[in-house]
Amino acid sequence: MDKEDVVYMYNGIQLSHKKGEILTFVTTWMDFEASPPRFVTVDELLETAKGVTNMVLAHEIVVNGDFRIKPVELPENSLEKRVKEIVHKAFWDCLSVQLSEDPPTYDHAIKLVGEIKETLLSFLLPGHTRLRNQITEVLDLDLIKQEAENGALDISKLAEFIIGIMGTLCAPARDEEVRKLKDIKEIVSLFRAIFSVLDLMKVDMANFAVSSIRPHLMQQSVDYERKKFQELLEKQPNSLDFVTQWLEEAADDLMKYKKALPGGGGAAGSGDGPVPNPVAVQNYAYLKLLKWDHLQRPFPETVLMDQSRFQELQLQLEQLTVLGAVLLVTFSMAASGISSQANFAEKLKMIVKILLTDMHLPSFHLKDALTMVGEKVCLEVNSCLSLCGFTPFTTDKETVLKGQIQAVASPDDPIRRIMDARILTFLETYLASGHQKSLPAVPGGLGPVQKELEEVAVKFVRLVNYNKMVFSPYYDAILSKILVRA
Repeated sequence: MDKEDVVYMYNGIQLSHKKGEILTFVTTWMDFEASPPRFVTVDELLETAKGVTNMVLAHEIVVNGDFRIKPVELPENSLEKRVKEIVHKAFWDCLSVQLSEDPPTYDHAIKLVGEIKETLLSFLLPGHTRLRNQITEVLDLDLIKQEAENGALDISKLAEFIIGIMGTLCAPARDEEVRKLKDIKEIVSLFRAIFSVLDLMKVDMANFAVSSIRPHLMQQSVDYERKKFQELLEKQPNSLDFVTQWLEEAADDLMKYKKALPGGGGAAGSGDGPVPNPVAVQNYAYLKLLKWDHLQRPFPETVLMDQSRFQELQLQLEQLTVLGAVLLVTFSMAASGISSQANFAEKLKMIVKILLTDMHLPSFHLKDALTMVGEKVCLEVNSCLSLCGFTPFTTDKETVLKGQIQAVASPDDPIRRIMDARILTFLETYLASGHQKSLPAVPGGLGPVQKELEEVAVKFVRLVNYNKMVFSPYYDAILSKILVRA
């Protein structure tokens, strides 16, 4: 039997793409809280909560490529955790006492074997008849009870069989944990470890199921979100006001930009000029979200569910802009012999990244941090220059470099503005490329931060493309009116 064929199954549910099944499967792992509306029946409330939960969860799976289900970890020193620990300890102590009796009592052990049996069977696909028969035959609880009553039960042999089956069913990442089970000789400790590994296997299989259903969940989620938004729009016709304002600003900005280009428009004040492409307006509108003032301006309604994601991307890009600017001024001043050394460039980048880690905390002062960055950069550059046989920086040159690094603290710093513009150009180019898998060439000066920039770009474009799939009909309708007026 092929190991990979039987690994990914959870609670006896074969991976399926029927509507409803997928979300029901996943929501058993998640807890969502909703603020219940007043003056509704219990049935209405439950139905609403279910719909919101499903939509939020489906949206999360689709747009978050790093979505993972994690084992539940109770807070330290919480009452729930203490109760759980007490109950578990009492159970395992009872099992230990029973197995230590002469002759041993196997009541608890047999119950555990029954739970393990059900878990192992839940991992199988319907077509794995031979393995199912093998588990059912060896872990026959009636037969095990008879063996226990007659003093013929070999609990170690049962455990050995269970470990063998787990090794067949587990994901490759759990091979080492399963192998370690074979080294545990004390029965109670072995059963505890078996249940611990089985819990990890359940999570592994659920995560594989999530990754498998993502492409099939996409269209379901698109249809579902659009339907729900349409229902909202019918009840509240002004639900596209902020979206309209957002797209109008993007269209105006693009037209002003094109008119400012040589030969880009008609006579001054004539109102004539190139009408931007609707797709270009949408793309530019999404780029504006990366510069949004979240404290002062309402976010467009259609991207409200992803506001926190756009905020996170905005913070990452701001940090990346500062990082790129610092590296650009450093390598521009340093000898080409050291700036081209990959190991040194990577080391210097990591040092600066660490010093900028808390950049967006209220207590963080960028100018003070860049003073420290300047000191550390000069130290590292001089050390590398000496090792490579170059002349270290003079005091004057160090002062100039530190000053340029400190200047990056200002959003109006020319180097920082250049980096910011090039980053946005890269994102715009990638966004305009459609669904091509290959990333565009990174603009000059961004080489040292290429890896980080591409990671952000992939997240941004995935988010935008999904939002377009859901809301393009509304955007197209709004833009058809805006661009006609233009």
